[in-house]
Amino acid sequence: MRVEQLAVFLENRSGRLAEITRILAENDINIRALSVADTADFGILRLIVDKVDAAKQALKENGFTVGKTNVLAVEVPDQAGGLAGVLKIVEEQGLNVEYMYAFINRSGENAILIFRFEDMDKAINALQKEGVTILSGDQVCSL
Repeated sequence: MRVEQLAVFLENRSGRLAEITRILAENDINIRALSVADTADFGILRLIVDKVDAAKQALKENGFTVGKTNVLAVEVPDQAGGLAGVLKIVEEQGLNVEYMYAFINRSGENAILIFRFEDMDKAINALQKEGVTILSGDQVCSL
């Protein structure tokens, strides 16, 4: 149920994001979702890719600091209220969201929400109990 995500420390310097995408492209690694969070001095690039270990190795070999974490990929209808429905469950269950981001799959019928919860097991149980679809890493990469 969990999806492996890479977190890359990124200096706020021109060309660093382009460098990461070039390295991944040269290693035939496809980015499925990403998010960038920044401060004045640095950022954190969060990536879901089709070849997690190869991406981590390639980026480390090129001097990037890379970590691997688990997140949940939650499928919701791509319509008004899709996100609100999931967040209602999150609120009712008292789940703490550390961060989230979203992407639309190719069909356009559903959106995929990427969540990092403080208590991942509790989140999985609560969402599944309410009938929310949680995707595996393979499912996310095949969209």
